Amino acid sequence: MTPIEQLPADPSVEQAVTRLVDEFGARLRPQVVGNVVRMCRQDLSGVPVTALPEMVERLARTRLQAVG
Repeated sequence: MTPIEQLPADPSVEQAVTRLVDEFGARLRPQVVGNVVRMCRQDLSGVPVTALPEMVERLARTRLQAVG
């Protein structure tokens, strides 16, 4: 398993972080949101590339709702 810090830069992941910080920023620190999104990206590493951006954001939103 690749550590989160070693994942290649992915603009769609960073865009998801931005949208979810806007959505959850009143309850959770931006660093927490970013970490959750990046963990979701790592967890979904076997998903087809075309579906990855949407699935990462959906999974991250679900996890953030559970904690925030």
